[in-house]
Amino acid sequence: MKQPKLIDYTLLTILSLIWASAFFNIKIATYSFDPVTIAFLRVFFGAIPVLIICYYKKIKIEAFSKDWHWFAMIGFINLVAPFFLIAYGIKSVQSNLAAILMSTTPLSSTILGHFYTKNEKFNLIKTFGILIGFSGIIFLFSDNLLIDQNNFSSALLILLGSTCYVIGGVLTLKISKKKNENVTGSILIWATIILLPLASFIEQPWQVVPRTDSLISIIYLGIVPTGIAWLLRFKILKDNGLIFQSQVSYLIPIFGTILGYIFLKELITIKVLISLTAVCIGIYFVRRADRKKLS
Repeated sequence: MKQPKLIDYTLLTILSLIWASAFFNIKIATYSFDPVTIAFLRVFFGAIPVLIICYYKKIKIEAFSKDWHWFAMIGFINLVAPFFLIAYGIKSVQSNLAAILMSTTPLSSTILGHFYTKNEKFNLIKTFGILIGFSGIIFLFSDNLLIDQNNFSSALLILLGSTCYVIGGVLTLKISKKKNENVTGSILIWATIILLPLASFIEQPWQVVPRTDSLISIIYLGIVPTGIAWLLRFKILKDNGLIFQSQVSYLIPIFGTILGYIFLKELITIKVLISLTAVCIGIYFVRRADRKKLS
């Protein structure tokens, strides 16, 4: 891989900002839309730029090939379930808390990788990072000012959503030889197929008269953080590799906290800052162990 340049760090920062912006936009979307509808509209609008790029690059979409069951399963676990859980949970908690809770994905993936892959085993540095990171999350749950008995379960649902991302990532290894554009386009198609009847029967979204800000947020969520961001991620991954791209893990909770304060005037307590710091330190040590192994 080439030595990263200023443009590469700029693109990485933009990607982090885009993904971090999803959290406060989900919060705004919940003002008018229910969780299943939010999940459906995200995958529907998100599929548009991905399918356009597949058409432009003449990449065959294999959503209905012999591997359709893998695409459907990954679409459910990696998109349907977490999009629903996050949208449901974020109705009752601040978006900055959701950003911090979701940032545990690299820590959870390290744990699952130890048990389900051959070359991602624990070592001292990884174990230390995991303990520090999850200690930050446990400490965050002690912030009674932001997490209480009324929204405790909502915070847990967001954590469950982050775990779904990790499980979906492990399942994606089963079809890792296929082009990324094909895999993403196929799982977005299946997620749309799954969510359309659910949204129709459970929430009847056609009866909703949305607020303007909610409508703008839901369209933005689909096209930018779900669709365009994936294409940007693929470019960064292709040009600079996985280790460089994975640095978004540090930036997303930081930007998510800042954006929640700027756009929604969300409270930032001392415990939030301590938890955020602990999570970032934990991710740093896990990534450091990965870099040493790669070297």
